[in-house]
Amino acid sequence: MILKYHLLAFLTGFVLDLFFGDPVWIYHPVRLVGNFISFMEKRGNKEEFSDEKRYKNGVLLVILTIAVTAAFVGIILFMCYFVSYICGIIAEAFLTWTSLALRSLRTESAKVGDALEKGDGEKAKKALSMIVGRDTETLDEEGIIKAAVETVAENTSDGVIAPMIYLAVGGPILGWIYKAINTMDSMVGYHSDKYEFYGKAAARLDDAANFIPARISALFMIISAFVLHFLDKSISGFGAARIFVRDRYNHKSPNSAQTESACAGALGIRLGGDAYYFGKLVKKDYIGDGLRRPEIDDIRRSHALLYMTSFICFLILSGILNLILNTLYASLIV
Repeated sequence: MILKYHLLAFLTGFVLDLFFGDPVWIYHPVRLVGNFISFMEKRGNKEEFSDEKRYKNGVLLVILTIAVTAAFVGIILFMCYFVSYICGIIAEAFLTWTSLALRSLRTESAKVGDALEKGDGEKAKKALSMIVGRDTETLDEEGIIKAAVETVAENTSDGVIAPMIYLAVGGPILGWIYKAINTMDSMVGYHSDKYEFYGKAAARLDDAANFIPARISALFMIISAFVLHFLDKSISGFGAARIFVRDRYNHKSPNSAQTESACAGALGIRLGGDAYYFGKLVKKDYIGDGLRRPEIDDIRRSHALLYMTSFICFLILSGILNLILNTLYASLIV
């Protein structure tokens, strides 16, 4: 019976995110995780600490953040299901909804394209700075477009497919453990003087947590490119597959180039390349052939890949959960 409730909550949470995006009218649960990370970071990453102490404190951050998140979500679910199954489904659906970023990823990246269409480069850079970690001040229009497409491609996995997979497998508890890991990486997982040692454990755990989902996301994105080719001939499934095979490791992260390579190949543009982070130049390999120059419509095409990839994943995961549910019912009847 619990699996039936889980499937219903999973479906409801996805639909809520699809149509409404992040609920801005509440204090988002990710902020609670972020506040806890900031609280720990201020006390465990002081300048006077040695590198070894910073690393150990970073490990402690990972352990406590995961433990607190899992306990918090678990207690909420237990209390709500204890009250009634309807209350439990609502709580689980809400936690599913707030752990996905499909609609918000499309909305925030679309602001970049909208600003560029109006010729407002400064507004486009400001909008871009809200969704990427790199410096945006010196980017030209082509650089802005590439950065927007890259973040949509990468976050198709990190913000949608990966949490969906963990939610389907382990419900909101496992889904929010993943969100906590991902949030830690986004806050402290940098190669910088300040976070090199303190954020190392968080960054490595994030790489491990995303290893399989990133590759599943890339596979679904390639399938999406084949499907979307019938609607937009500029999107190529064969290009996505070819560049994925060739360039999927053209990144310092073992996961980021998985979906970026599929996206670059699907659109026929070149992504990657050197970028500035916190005022420092970071050398990065190129991804894709660059059969043409990036254009504003490429941001919209990346949205099409985002949505189709998400729908394919959603249908497959829902189908698997439904199959398991029907199998259990059949075994009980027999």
